[in-house]
Amino acid sequence: MSSLPVREETLVRAAWVLTVGPLGDIEDGAVHVRDGAIVAVGPYRELRAQLPGLPVEGDGTGLLVPGFVNTHTHLSEALATGMGSELTLFEWGERIVGPLGSALTAEDAREGTRLRAVEMLLSGVTTVNDMFVHCNPEEAASVGVVAGLAESGLRGVVSFGAEDAAVPGADPWADVARVMAEQTALAEAAAAAELVSFRYGVGTLLGQSDALLEAGADACRAHGWAVHTHLAEVREELVAAAQRWGRRTIPHALSLGMFDRPLIAGHGVWVTEADVEILAAHDVAIAHNPVANMILGSGVCPVPRLRAAGIAVGIGTDGAASNDGQDMLQAVKMAALLQKVNALDPSVIDAPTVLRMATLDGARALGLNHLVGSLEAGKRADLVLLQDSVCVSVLHDPCGQLVYGASPRAVRAVWVDGRRVVADHACATVDEAEQIARSRALAARLAAASGLRASGFSRLGGGA
Repeated sequence: MSSLPVREETLVRAAWVLTVGPLGDIEDGAVHVRDGAIVAVGPYRELRAQLPGLPVEGDGTGLLVPGFVNTHTHLSEALATGMGSELTLFEWGERIVGPLGSALTAEDAREGTRLRAVEMLLSGVTTVNDMFVHCNPEEAASVGVVAGLAESGLRGVVSFGAEDAAVPGADPWADVARVMAEQTALAEAAAAAELVSFRYGVGTLLGQSDALLEAGADACRAHGWAVHTHLAEVREELVAAAQRWGRRTIPHALSLGMFDRPLIAGHGVWVTEADVEILAAHDVAIAHNPVANMILGSGVCPVPRLRAAGIAVGIGTDGAASNDGQDMLQAVKMAALLQKVNALDPSVIDAPTVLRMATLDGARALGLNHLVGSLEAGKRADLVLLQDSVCVSVLHDPCGQLVYGASPRAVRAVWVDGRRVVADHACATVDEAEQIARSRALAARLAAASGLRASGFSRLGGGA
């Protein structure tokens, strides 16, 4: 396994630097990177005059932007794309994700993470917030994600989205002690990795027994863990919660003390005014996943309403099995278009707002905005340079072209913590062709071991 690229001092230049920070948009701008940090941001001519001998990356065309923050995904689904797109969320969870989770291993986690890391990096993602969901009692499969992230050079936040009560009346796959042991193992693995941090994962409130919900809340208070979960994703969730607890999931999470710690929740689609007040009062962040919400017919997250309440709203791809890819640029575009068509008003959201959601607001949602999310001196050097492609060749409105027109073909270079992990439009940390070949065999094994081939959802051959 090759080591990560070394950090180099360089000047990165573009026709437009969209800082998403106090300096705004800089025409013919540049960013000075040294020792993994941003040293200076400003006009290219000024920085070049100060640093005449420094190597320059970028030919003065295209765009330079902060790295995208993918605020919600499931790398447990990395090898399970293209199945069940006509199912509702509850059906999809029972018939796709449940069987898949029973067969996942730590090797699947590591290799699947490496595979999807290529896709994320080539669409400008530099930070990813993952929730690994599995129910294999034989392996602490979620821990494999940490190695995959470290080897790919991505900045990451990891969680184990445990569920022990997903099928009412059935015996749980693990007891509370088993689940908490894996949470601890994942937290320890993340602590040993340079760019990875840990959040306590709650797959869904409904998917956990009351005993596990209470144990998790206690552990978060004891260890100071932040939380990653799902809230108010579909209408069925609200009905089931009311039947079980006499209240919807957001008020129930409040009663459990889950909002006593920093919390980011995927989706936030079916929220009431009272829910919004609770979320805002407790600084709960929302990860908006437009592509997955459309595929599963879940509904439309009320992004303008949440943002008006001061809630940090980031953008996520969601898992590869509820999106069928991890292309962040696609998610960014859909985040804008979905709001416009839902409101029947093209002015309901604009490109700068969506770019901010994908960068600085996403970083804020994860408590990382002091490190990343904007191009400012003193922050870590997480940058994306887009050039050399038709889709960014004409820049009448640089931000508008990025949000509505850019594709992964334009991503020339990506830096994470000052390391150039994408160079000349190719991933520099994971050999894409080799990883595809390795992952095909694992996906075929999963299709057979999970029963997804036998059930007709997968047409991949079984075995190695």
